[in-house]
Amino acid sequence: MSIRDAYTNWSATYDSDRNMTRDLDAVVTRQLLAGQQYTTILELGCGTGKNTVYLRQIGERVCALDFSEGMIAAARTKLAAEAADNVVFAVADLTQPWPIAAQSVDLIACNLVLEHISDLAFVFSEAHRVARTGGRFFVCELHPFKQYQGKQATFQRAEGQTDIPAFVHHLSAFLDAATDAGFVLKQLREWWHEADQGLPPRLASFMFEK
Repeated sequence: MSIRDAYTNWSATYDSDRNMTRDLDAVVTRQLLAGQQYTTILELGCGTGKNTVYLRQIGERVCALDFSEGMIAAARTKLAAEAADNVVFAVADLTQPWPIAAQSVDLIACNLVLEHISDLAFVFSEAHRVARTGGRFFVCELHPFKQYQGKQATFQRAEGQTDIPAFVHHLSAFLDAATDAGFVLKQLREWWHEADQGLPPRLASFMFEK
């Protein structure tokens, strides 16, 4: 099953399935972006809108991209319930040129997406293109330590478990791709879920600046 088809299939239960990685990512995003305000936010891989709900509170305008129509449909429903009138959704493949104008974005947010993309260089290059000078690129991803143990995004259906194809990116790969694109690292942190005591970190977050 392709990554796109897998996420479209998962969209029906993504929010209700037990998922500590998803839950921790939401906590991390809100903690690290708390108290900030942006004119324009670009969300890469918005999924069902779990973080879009928060981003629209700290951004005057939010453009949320995802390549799964099922995920975007779920996100639209969620945001409609909140009467959010400052969010625009678009179906887009992040491995292709993004439908975003150059130097037009103050904050780019990318959560639990890059494990499914093999070429980090292209994503960071596009992020640098669309970011304004001084703009920030926030990335929160499954920690490679988890990937080294064989962990990846999965979901269950009656017919069995679906493992979504993923690529291992070392911490140095994120840093190298960012540096090569022209970003400067402002912060790198590692995160554990409360159930992860004694285990490797579950997530790694980065804040880059153009």
